[in-house]
Amino acid sequence: MLNYTLLKPEECEFVDIGAVDEMPNGERLFLEIDEFPIVVFNIAGQFFAIGDVCSHDNGPLGEGDLDGEGVICPRHGARFDLRTGKVLALPAVEDIPAYPVQVVGSRIQVGIPLK
Repeated sequence: MLNYTLLKPEECEFVDIGAVDEMPNGERLFLEIDEFPIVVFNIAGQFFAIGDVCSHDNGPLGEGDLDGEGVICPRHGARFDLRTGKVLALPAVEDIPAYPVQVVGSRIQVGIPLK
């Protein structure tokens, strides 16, 4: 399962990554949690977290252009849904991880599946 957004909250460990007001609209935050490279996007006040690795060639994905709720890999143009990690365009054929994001008070938290 790569769409971890479908997990129940008790199946995740939520990690605090910062304050909402520190991540304005249009910003991206690159981080690593438990050796998972992750990029978090703020799109019109909604937060999305995906694995920062394209499934086509393991290149960085987070620097890609946004297209609605999708991101386009800057290396070869594969496109992925930020909400689910689902691949939307070739040359990639495998989905990428998508992680649940919650805002608690003024803090942003990313959910990592429990081992």
